[in-house]
Amino acid sequence: MSTQVMLPLPVLPPEWKAEKDFLSKGSLSTPIQRNIEPVGPHFLAHARRLRHRRTFSEDERIQAQEKAQRTEQDSDADISEPEDPVMLSRDAKDWKGQDHYAVLGLSNFRWQANEAQIKRAHRKKVLRHHPDKKAAAGSSEDDSFFKCIQKATEVLLDPVKRRQFDSVDEEADVPLPSKKQLQKGNFYKLWNPVFDSEARFTKSPPAPHLGDEKSAKEDVTEFYDYWYNFDSWRSFEYQDEDVPDDNENRDQKRHVERKNNNARKKKKTEDTARLRNLVDQCIAGDERIKKFRQEEKADKNKKRLDRETAEKKAIEDKKKAAEEQERMKKESEETAKAERAEGKKAKEAAKNAVKKNKRVLKGSVKDANYLLPAGAKADTKQIDGVSLDIEIVMGKMEPEDIANLAGKLSGLKVAEEVAPLWQEEVKRLREVGKLKEGDAKTLVP
Repeated sequence: MSTQVMLPLPVLPPEWKAEKDFLSKGSLSTPIQRNIEPVGPHFLAHARRLRHRRTFSEDERIQAQEKAQRTEQDSDADISEPEDPVMLSRDAKDWKGQDHYAVLGLSNFRWQANEAQIKRAHRKKVLRHHPDKKAAAGSSEDDSFFKCIQKATEVLLDPVKRRQFDSVDEEADVPLPSKKQLQKGNFYKLWNPVFDSEARFTKSPPAPHLGDEKSAKEDVTEFYDYWYNFDSWRSFEYQDEDVPDDNENRDQKRHVERKNNNARKKKKTEDTARLRNLVDQCIAGDERIKKFRQEEKADKNKKRLDRETAEKKAIEDKKKAAEEQERMKKESEETAKAERAEGKKAKEAAKNAVKKNKRVLKGSVKDANYLLPAGAKADTKQIDGVSLDIEIVMGKMEPEDIANLAGKLSGLKVAEEVAPLWQEEVKRLREVGKLKEGDAKTLVP
């Protein structure tokens, strides 16, 4: 038992003032306007009860009744197809030739029917065709179709047997679109159901879709690569010839087993070829493949033209480079030839100038009476000595020095003017080591 104690808030002291004693610890945020909508199953249930003025128990009861009614309608929808009289008269022994989905009324679902649907369909078929129910109604029909129902349920609820039956269920196949349909209809909408139907046999789901005219090249390539290398679990055991149970006839049993194995391999090979042919037909009419091939061809041609252009340009550049090199070589040879010619002319001119200057030097001595005073007569010894020394000195001089000295001696004919210039040159040559002391004594006494 709890006790409620009322405690009043303490009275503020008389000296407390809000203006000086109030301490703010935070502030209010700016107000924001938001729209709040009531949602959720609990709100809907509340609104439903208010609208229909129900209590909680009344609303739950009515909801349960409606749910049961919807479930019954869904169950009826699973087997809404009419029953074929020929199917009702089928011999139960020929169970391999019967359409198990049609027997249970699941033709519209077939391989997509789940276990719950198969069980519901079986229950409704049993309630309709059970031999006891027919006998009570005064019917004289046999129980052959009831056995067909039981066999269909046995096959479809066994995963292995159902897969074997689905492998040979031709009613689940989607026919290929005809040329007339393809001419009038959308290519991709007509082919997509075909591949969706074939995809039920894949070992590696999900199978890619065909797409449409806007699909990327990578997606289209992936699609056809997948189907050209399709890994199918489809088998053909359902169509095997029955193996005899007589253990004494073992050879016959082995013969039938070998025959069945060979038949399965052959059918598997034929099915693979059929699927390849199907893909070939689709790819032959796929405008995207044509567009991609045209783009590849255009790209290949562009690359080829670019390559040829580059090769042509390289050849032209090489040719131009060779021509330029040849031109430069020719110009260089011509320049060198011209330079050699000019050099030769310069050498000849320099040589001639040296000869001319030497004649001036020799003539200056001769004009100056071989460096003897005016009126004196030069004898052979004096002439030969001066001439020899002149030759020795000129041999030690550079062409520039010869030209310089010739310029100084030009026009001079008196020994007193010529001799000092020769003496100065001899002294210079001695100083630079080209002449020794005692050389050219006739010029420098």
